[in-house]
Parts: sequence; structure tokens; C-alpha cells
Amino acid sequence: MRRRDFIKGIVGSAAAWPLMARAQQSERMRRIGILETSSADAASYNAFLEAMNALGYIEGRNIVIEYRSAEGLGEQFPKLVADLLRLNVDLIVTRGTRAVIAAKSATTSVPIVMAAMAEPLIVVASFAHPGANVTGMSSYATELEAKRVEVLKEMVPNAKRIAGLYDMGNPYSQGLWYEQQKAAQTLGVQTELLDIRKPEDIGPAFEIASHHSIDAILVAVDALTQEHRKLIAEFAIQHRLPAIYASREYVEAGGLIAYGPSYPDLYRHAASYVDKIFKGENPGDLPIEQPTKFELIVNLRTANVLGLPVPTSLLARADEVIE
Repeated sequence: MRRRDFIKGIVGSAAAWPLMARAQQSERMRRIGILETSSADAASYNAFLEAMNALGYIEGRNIVIEYRSAEGLGEQFPKLVADLLRLNVDLIVTRGTRAVIAAKSATTSVPIVMAAMAEPLIVVASFAHPGANVTGMSSYATELEAKRVEVLKEMVPNAKRIAGLYDMGNPYSQGLWYEQQKAAQTLGVQTELLDIRKPEDIGPAFEIASHHSIDAILVAVDALTQEHRKLIAEFAIQHRLPAIYASREYVEAGGLIAYGPSYPDLYRHAASYVDKIFKGENPGDLPIEQPTKFELIVNLRTANVLGLPVPTSLLARADEVIE
């Protein structure tokens, strides 16, 4: 996807421009490349634009946004990065492990800001001093997988076997699988890996889960599952499998429950990195931050379809309940 058909209008208006924006109109136009896993999460991208607007960066006046989405096909990232670099972007904002790896492999000079990255140490020297041309936000996705196992067990207390629906071709999935196994062992639950690499793998994975008497499932957040989140939610309901996800767009598409960082909040913080870099700071000197806002979202409609009572303890802790 080259432009944002899913964005509802231009963020902000001339009447609401911050004073800073007016001061920056005389500055040179900055070109920002956006490298997304999927256009599914419009809320996060809107949050980024709103934060940029508040910092004085107005699309069409002092910044140009070059939006590129892999639309669930992780192998597209190198081509998308090359396209952005041909346009001489001043900075690239990425989401996801494969996006930042592709960007870092393609350039050592263009700054890269990670809006969300599960395992930053795959591409940086340390959280405190990332080094090179990469910085940004950790989504803390791997570390939270153990918590998702606990929430899923709370939702389905009789679960004896759980599975992870992961694309093991994604470098960060090894960490997810390790965390799931460790947490499941603590809870006395058996685990199974359902490895999906392409859309055609999703249906058969649920068939395997059904035949192997899986009681509940964890779904990784990545390009493939984001793009096909509605299909995954439908398969989960069809096979009567309670599933937990890592971000809200899955629950909005019909998924049962999600626990993870607020991705719009991560994108707002990413805008502050862009501002600092445009003002002359070295990305390699900007420490990587971890999320501070987390969300527990429950879809009661899906729970009712599954005939699954939601524990009052979960409802009491939920940040949002879809009814």
C-alpha cells in the first residue's frame, strides 16, 4: 500500500496549528518513510501523525510522508526499503522485527526509528546506547508472552493444552515460544507450536489444533497475523478455541482477548524520537524506551459465541470491554 486510504482525513487544521509549526514553515521539507507490517492498525498511525502535528510537523508543509506497508508479506520489506531510499527519505519509521532488519541492512546513514520492536537487541548494541543509526521503542512483546499465558489460563482455567500460533520465520518468534513454554510449565500446562509462514498455513494450523485437543491458543503479533487477523478470529470461533492476542486490532476484528502495550502510545513516543533526530541528535545516542501503557481488552460478544464465561476478575481489570 502506497498511501493511507484507511486514514480518515488530515490530522489537525490550520486553525489549530501550534506556534511551533508556523515557525518551522521556513525550514526545508523533511521526507519521512513509514515502513508498516500491515495497514490494519490505523489508530497507531493516526497517533503518530497527531504527535508529529503537536511537535510542529505538518504534512504537506514541512514534512512529506512516504507510507509503505508490507500488507502481511514480510518478504516485501527489502523492496519497500529500497523504494524509500530511492526517494531520499531523511528518516525511516518502522514497525516489527523484519521491517527494522530490512532497513538496517539497507542503510547505515539514514536514521531509523522503531515505533515498535519486540527484540531490539537483535539490531542494536544496548538499550542505553543503541549505536549506529537505530533507536526507538521496544514493544516488550516477548517478555509479555508469559503474562498472556497466565491471562489465557485465567480465562480458560481447565485448559490442559495450549498452542502458540507463530511465524517461526520471524526472528523474534523463538523468544515468544521459549517464554510460552516456560510459563506453561510453571502452570502445569502442555504446549504445542503451530508454525505459520504464509496465509495458506492458517487454516491447516487450526485443523491441527482441533485434532490435537488444544484447549486455547496464543497468537503472535506480526505482519502475517495482523493482515489476516479477521480470518484468524473466525477460525478460532469455528474451532471453538479461546485465543489471546497482543494488541487491540485483533479483538476489534473479532478476537476474544488481548493483552499488550498500547501501540498508539508507542507511536506517539516514536514521534518524539523523530523530532529529536531532526533537531540534530544522533539516533545511536538516544536510549531505547520500553512501553509504559498496557491494555487488557475483552470481547464479550466473542466470549458469548464461544459459550465461555469471562471471570469477573478479568472484567474488573479490563481497560475496555466490547459488548
